[in-house]
Amino acid sequence: MRASLLLEDGTVFHGQGLGIKTDIVGEIVFNTAMSGYEEVISDPSYLGQIVLFTTSYIGNTGITRDDLESHKMFAEGMICKNVSLIPDNHRSKVSLDCYLKEQKKCAIYDIDTRLITHKIREKGCMSAILSTEDHDILSLTNKLNKFQKLAQINAVEIYHQEGPIPKVQYFNQNISKKYKVAVLDFGIKQGILNSLTELNCEPVFFSPSSSIEDIKAIQPDGIFFSNGPGDPSILAKETNIISLMKELLASHPCFGICLGHQLIGLSFGATIEKLRFGHHAINHPVKSLNSDSSKVLITSQNHNYIVNIDNIFNIFEATHIHLNDGTLAGMKHKNLPIYSVQFHPESNPGPRDAEPIFIDFINSMQINRI
Repeated sequence: MRASLLLEDGTVFHGQGLGIKTDIVGEIVFNTAMSGYEEVISDPSYLGQIVLFTTSYIGNTGITRDDLESHKMFAEGMICKNVSLIPDNHRSKVSLDCYLKEQKKCAIYDIDTRLITHKIREKGCMSAILSTEDHDILSLTNKLNKFQKLAQINAVEIYHQEGPIPKVQYFNQNISKKYKVAVLDFGIKQGILNSLTELNCEPVFFSPSSSIEDIKAIQPDGIFFSNGPGDPSILAKETNIISLMKELLASHPCFGICLGHQLIGLSFGATIEKLRFGHHAINHPVKSLNSDSSKVLITSQNHNYIVNIDNIFNIFEATHIHLNDGTLAGMKHKNLPIYSVQFHPESNPGPRDAEPIFIDFINSMQINRI
C-alpha cells in the first residue's frame, strides 16, 4: 500500500503504508529507543503526535497486549525506516499491521527517517499529515493547514473522552492495601499503576474536573499527579486544576510525573518552557543531586515541556538534572512532602534505574501518618 507524508515545511516523502487507508494529522516527535514501540504507541502522552522511530526495524515483536500501556493506541500514527511484517515473538498476539487496522490507524515506512529527524532537530517540532489514501500534495496541504496544533488544545480533555478508567492490577490479592492514593488522571500509564500497587497502594481515580470534596471524601494518604498529553498551560487555563492542586498540595504528601510535575510547578508560580524537539527515548542520562547518593540514572522520557524554577528557587530545590541539556528533571518542596520528576521511574519501556524514586512518596505517606 502506498503512503505519503507531508511536513509543515512543505517537504514530501513517499513510502509504503501499514494499517488502514486514512489520513493522520499530528505533531511529529522522534523517539530514539531501540525497543519498546508497543508501550510507546499505547502511552496516552503521545495523543496528538505522530511518532518517528529512529531505530532500523519496528514490528519484530508484534503486539503483546500485556505490554500495552493503555486500552488503545493513543499515538496518531507511526513513521519507520523498515517494518517486520511477520513478528518473531512467542508472546505476540497480532502483528503490528493487524493492530494498526484494529485501531483504525496507519503508518509509513521505507523512507529516510534520518532526514526527517535532522529536520526536526534543526527546525523544532512540526506538524505533518500522513496519508495512505490521498497522495495529492495540494489536497494534503489544505488538510494540514486546517489542523489545530496540539499546543492549542486541551489534550487531557480528549484523553478522557476517548477511554475508560485504567485497569488496576493487584499482584498479591491477599495483602490489604496500606496506602490509599488519590490519582489525578491526566493520561496515566499502566506501568505507573503497576508500580503503585506493587508498593501496597490502592489507587482511586479522579479527573481534572473532580471537586476537592470528592477527593477528600476518600481520606487519601497521598495524591499522585499523573503523566499526560499536551501543554500544561492550556490545561491550567481552561480548567480549575491549579486551584484544586493548590489545596491538595498544601494538605497531603504529593508526587507528580511529567505533566503532573509540570502542573505542580505551575501551582507554585514556576514557568513552563517548550523544548525544541522534546525528550523521547529510554536512554536519557539524569544526574541525582542528592548529596548522599549523587549518581547518574538512565531514564525513560517522553515530554516536550519542562519546568523552570528560577523564580521559585526559595520554595523548591532541584533534585535531578538532565545531563544532555541541563534542563530540570526533578524537584522537591523545601518544607512540604511534595516530589516530582520529568522522567518515568516506572520505566515502561526502559531501564529500571529510577524505580526507587517511588519510595520517597511511600515514605512521605508513612511519615504523615505518625
